Amino acid sequence: MKELKEENIDISNINEESDKKNKLIKRKNKIHDLMKKLFSKEVILYVVFGVLTTLVNIGSFAIMTSFLHFDSTNANNIAIVLAVIFAYFTNKDLVFHSQAKGFGERFIEFSKFILGRLLTMFIESIGGSLMFRYVPIPELVSKCLITVIVIILNFFISKFFAFKSNKNDE
Repeated sequence: MKELKEENIDISNINEESDKKNKLIKRKNKIHDLMKKLFSKEVILYVVFGVLTTLVNIGSFAIMTSFLHFDSTNANNIAIVLAVIFAYFTNKDLVFHSQAKGFGERFIEFSKFILGRLLTMFIESIGGSLMFRYVPIPELVSKCLITVIVIILNFFISKFFAFKSNKNDE
C-alpha cells in the first residue's frame, strides 16, 4: 500500500511537471507569435523610416531653434510639416506598398494620410507646447517624448486607415 501511494505521488508529480512544461511551451509560442508580429518586414521598415522621419523632424527643429533662432513652437510646427511630407512618400511606397490606382484612389489615400497626420500634428503641437511650458525638462527631451507617442499613433493610422494594401499581404 505504501508503495502504491508513492507511485501515485510520482504520477501526480509527473502530471504537474507535464502541465508546467505545457504552460511553458504555450507561453513560448505566444512570445514567438508576438515577436513575429513585432519584427515583421512592415514593422521593421516602418521603424527605419520612422527613425528617418524623426531625424527630419527633430533635426529641422534643432536647426531652426539653435541656428536660426526660431521660437520653439513655430519651429516645432514647421518641423512637423517637413516630417509629414517625408513620411508620406516613404510610407506610401516603401513601407505599406500602396495599391491605390488612379488619381481618385491616390487622392483619397493622400487625404486620409493627411487627415491622420493632422490629428497627430495637433496632438504633437499641443503636447509640445504644454511640455515646453510646463514640464521642467529640456525642450529637446520634450520633443523626443512626444514624437515617440506620435510615431506609434501614425503607424496604426497609416496601416488601418490611410493606405490601400493588397489583402494578401495582411
